[in-house]
Formats: sequence, C-alpha cells, structure tokens
Amino acid sequence: MNVHGTVAEGFEPVRDAFARNFTSLGERGAAVAVYRDGRKVVDLWGGTRDVDDASGTEPWRRGTAQVVRSATKGVAAAVPLLLHRRGELDLDAPVGEYWPEFKAHGKERVLVRHVLNHRAGLPVLDRPLTPEEALDPRRGPAAVAAQAPVWEPGTDHGYHALTYGWLLDELVRRVSGGRGAGQWIADEIAGPLGLDLWVGLPAA
Repeated sequence: MNVHGTVAEGFEPVRDAFARNFTSLGERGAAVAVYRDGRKVVDLWGGTRDVDDASGTEPWRRGTAQVVRSATKGVAAAVPLLLHRRGELDLDAPVGEYWPEFKAHGKERVLVRHVLNHRAGLPVLDRPLTPEEALDPRRGPAAVAAQAPVWEPGTDHGYHALTYGWLLDELVRRVSGGRGAGQWIADEIAGPLGLDLWVGLPAA
C-alpha cells in the first residue's frame, strides 16, 4: 500500500499508524492532516476512494472530498455564534422566539444556547425518519418541533447526534431570512477563506 504525503520530523509514528490502518485493519481509503501550533505536521493519504467497488480502482488523491461526520457540528456552530456577534441572535433567548412552531409540548423553555450545547432535550426523534424524509430540509425540523423534550431543557446533557443539524439549520433559516447553515457557511466562511468545505454538496 502506497501512503502519500509528508510528516514533519518526530511525527513518523503517525505515518506508521496510518499505514497499519491499511495493512492490518482493512482500511480502503483515507486521509489525515494534523496541525500543531498552526503548522501542518502531518499530511497523508492513501488507498482508494471507491465507495461501491470493493476492488478499489480509483486512487485517493490529495484533495479527495471526505465526509467529516460530527466534526461538521463545530463548523455549523460558528454560524449562530457569528449571528450572535452581529446582534441578530440572542443565545439566551428561547428558540421559539425565532421559530414559533418549536414552542409545542413544553419546548418554550429551550434556549438557543441549549441547542448549541446539546442540552435541549431532543437527542432523538419519537419516530425515526426514513432516509428520504431525512434528506428533506423541512421534515427533520418539523419532526423535532412536533415532539416533547426527553428531559427538562437545560437540566441535562445528551449528544444530539442527528437532531443537532435540523435544530441549528432551522434556527439559522429563521434568523437569516431563509438562508440555511450550509449556504451561510459557503457564503461567509468557506468562500471568503477559500476552503474546500461544504455542508451540503454543490452540484459540481
């Protein structure tokens, strides 16, 4: 297996561990970058990028797009925080102040900050959505808005793995006149910084 890229002196064990992912752990394609004190010290990639073809014929290249899963939450959280800094969103306001339908079933006490810190009491849906429903930008937020919290908002913590995106995106849409978090990130974070980062892939 060819591992491409570079590591700074002292980070060779990272290259070795990365290579073991392929030789011992069944990894098919991956990349890793590590920054220390603002300097890139690891930049590695290898394997194939094929999703459906187990034979793996298309090589992973520098810049191959990758799903970053829950790391997206940190980027997405920058949107309401920037809106707050601009005076457009109050972190201590009830979510229902911006999203009136959300107030149903005891959620009038859910604050914006509860959404951001996974304390809203909505870590799961009462009825899971089908994949098709989950991809509809209106169905997820509507499902979350229609249910009661699992605990008293603000009193406990539970990772909102799937509901976080719907909560945050709909809140951003309500505050910014319909522009969702993905478009907001494209326009005001990724675009100006020249990042190859998308929350919702563009057609290209």
